[in-house]
Amino acid sequence: MLQKTYTETIETDRLILRRFQRSDCKSAWRNWASLPEVQLNYGEPVYETAEDTMKLLDSYIRRYGNENYYRWAVIEKESGECIGLIAYFLVEAGNEFGEIEYCIGTAFQGRGYATEACRAVIRYGFETIGFHKVQICSRVTNVRSQRVIAKCGFTYEGTLRDYFHMPDGSFEGRMYFSILKDEFR
Repeated sequence: MLQKTYTETIETDRLILRRFQRSDCKSAWRNWASLPEVQLNYGEPVYETAEDTMKLLDSYIRRYGNENYYRWAVIEKESGECIGLIAYFLVEAGNEFGEIEYCIGTAFQGRGYATEACRAVIRYGFETIGFHKVQICSRVTNVRSQRVIAKCGFTYEGTLRDYFHMPDGSFEGRMYFSILKDEFR
């Protein structure tokens, strides 16, 4: 049985994972929400203006009162910038699992931030929420994300063929990975 919890602040060595605030808008837009290369891999639209990004953040902020809603702004401690987001975007309370999604801005990629945030959220999922299983997926061509997934200890489960309809009209598979509570280290 899952605990009745909400999005709580998590601190790591270099990051603060916390609820989004309206003051995150400019750095979120600049660092990731307006960047096609980030949003395409994340599977979200590109936000053309800071105002559009504010609407997105407001939609996140409105849901923080909901039980089993987990979405964190990824804040780099050194700069105070919102460099991405991480969430349990899917929570199956009856089956005691959650699925993680994340994105990190291009200028902040390759520094281990995604791995650091993901490990913290996995720990939160098992130790605070009480999940039995945490899962994550990746597009077949998103090799960088697959490296993060491997570093976090996930096991490959399989690929759903032609799952994503891409903007250029092609299709791409969705790879699934998971980690069980007794495998978590």
